Amino acid sequence: MLDNKSVNLKRTVFYFVVVSIAIVSVVYPFLYPPPPSDKNEAARLIIDDRPMPEFSSYEDVVEKKKAFFNYLLPEINRQNDIIRNDRKFVLYIENKVNLGSKITPEELKKIRWLAKQYRVTAKSDTKKILAQLIRKVDVIPVELVLMQAANESAWGTSRFARRGYNFFGLWCFSEGCGFVPKRRNDEAVHEVKKFENLTSAIRTYLRNLNAHPAYKDLRDIRFKLRKNDGEVSAEKLVHGLEKYSERGQDYIDELLEMIRFNRKYMAV
Repeated sequence: MLDNKSVNLKRTVFYFVVVSIAIVSVVYPFLYPPPPSDKNEAARLIIDDRPMPEFSSYEDVVEKKKAFFNYLLPEINRQNDIIRNDRKFVLYIENKVNLGSKITPEELKKIRWLAKQYRVTAKSDTKKILAQLIRKVDVIPVELVLMQAANESAWGTSRFARRGYNFFGLWCFSEGCGFVPKRRNDEAVHEVKKFENLTSAIRTYLRNLNAHPAYKDLRDIRFKLRKNDGEVSAEKLVHGLEKYSERGQDYIDELLEMIRFNRKYMAV
């Protein structure tokens, strides 16, 4: 027969175990969150093939702007959602690495795929790869995307937008990859890229800002804002686009004015 001291000891151990399990069950998700659901792979296969409106046919300027925004906005949001989920995955893997947990082969395969997509230079050091991906795999504010599209495509009326979904003035450098600009210098070889659909155009534009060395300033601004819990806004990130146009600061000032004036027409 057990004496009272033994019974009390067993009760104490039992209560300690129960309380410990309860604490771990509450805290564990915050210390080590579950992996994000991988719905991105299916989302990447979806193509936005909606007919493009004839923006030049609008006589009312406000209606034209609203039609332009309504056409571009769904695909911008969808591509940003894909990027947002990829970012959650990268942060999840970084958390695993910091806690000393092993990365699965499938997780490593996806990290290497993202590294290739985002032009990450670190080849084998996982921590360095993740550090670069955290700076690069992030959303671009919708207002900035819309205003660059409006600026570069003359509100969707340029031939590059109408015939090749190129709303962003993106170049390519192989013969036949796009449209030869009428004002191209004789020694120049670039063309204005032609896209098959809106999905490809917006995806390429976002990847360009997130990966190309020319837009490191934009990514640095965004990274500092994230680090300081600041708002990642179009007005702040636009200052990282000085190299997007030969006009430099004048281009930035024009975009800022467009953002401020046209925000009231955006249903974002």
